[in-house]
Amino acid sequence: MLLTVALFILGFIFLIKGADIVIDGSSSIAKKLGVSSFFIGLTIVAFGTSIPELIISVLASFKESADIALGNIIGSNISNTLLILGVVAVISPLAIKKATVNKEIPFSLLAVLAVGILANDFLIDRTVPDGLTRVDGLILILFFIIFIYYTFGITKERENIFQKTIGEIKQADPKEYSNTMSILMIIIGLAGLSLGGKWIVDGAISLAQFFGLSEALVGLTIVAIGTSLPELAASAMAAKRGQADMAVGNIVGSNIFNFLWILGLSSVISPIKYSPALNVDILILIAVTILLLFLIYIGRKNILGRWEGIVMLGLYALYLVFLIGRG
Repeated sequence: MLLTVALFILGFIFLIKGADIVIDGSSSIAKKLGVSSFFIGLTIVAFGTSIPELIISVLASFKESADIALGNIIGSNISNTLLILGVVAVISPLAIKKATVNKEIPFSLLAVLAVGILANDFLIDRTVPDGLTRVDGLILILFFIIFIYYTFGITKERENIFQKTIGEIKQADPKEYSNTMSILMIIIGLAGLSLGGKWIVDGAISLAQFFGLSEALVGLTIVAIGTSLPELAASAMAAKRGQADMAVGNIVGSNIFNFLWILGLSSVISPIKYSPALNVDILILIAVTILLLFLIYIGRKNILGRWEGIVMLGLYALYLVFLIGRG
């Protein structure tokens, strides 16, 4: 069991660092091809930093551990909203752009509702089994394309909405490497992603079995928080640098990415079974998203202050207690 825990922790290191290396190598090649920094940030960096969640969801689905696959995404979005935004708001009050309040947060709410509806086949149509089929995945990807189209239409100052970073805020202009080094970085990064993802999924399954816990609990807590650590580090650093307004766009964009792109692509690759017990967590995520809008509007309008951050952190602690109690 000690070896399992060690590989589980090491898996996160491989996963996060692997994504970082893939992004750097891919961005360097794209830059040499004359692709704009905005396009790189919107596509390569955005897709690349979603690889950790994608790898875990796909591998868990192949191993028929759908609760880990879905728990990772749902739990990650809840921790993104309550934990990460809560921490950043406590560090530095967040001035939230009007477009984020009026368009992006409602769009993230729509993404949650779409997944909840598509996954509940029995509840809605009385057909079994519940789950996300390949058709459902294609529908989610179509929603994602609509969001990407919207994102291309916004002003260039919003270009960092998807730039989830590993440990620090990425500069708009990526560093260039030789073609050989760039390709080698991509290969090494993908190898690290695959190995790290395998260790995390295997470790999560083993931990759940050893301690008699549900896979959903492990996915919603340990795995979800682990895959959210890059966003936490990046957002906290942004707040310290006086760039706290970037955090909200990054987190909201990440949540949309997780539900529409990762779940969409994962279910196209391998259909994902859905446990009705996760409906509670879907409803909690819906409530959390609505709460975020409410907190933004009360007090100073379009400002997420320190006391709102404290409230969010307190609610996340209660959510963890609820998960452990549900066990």
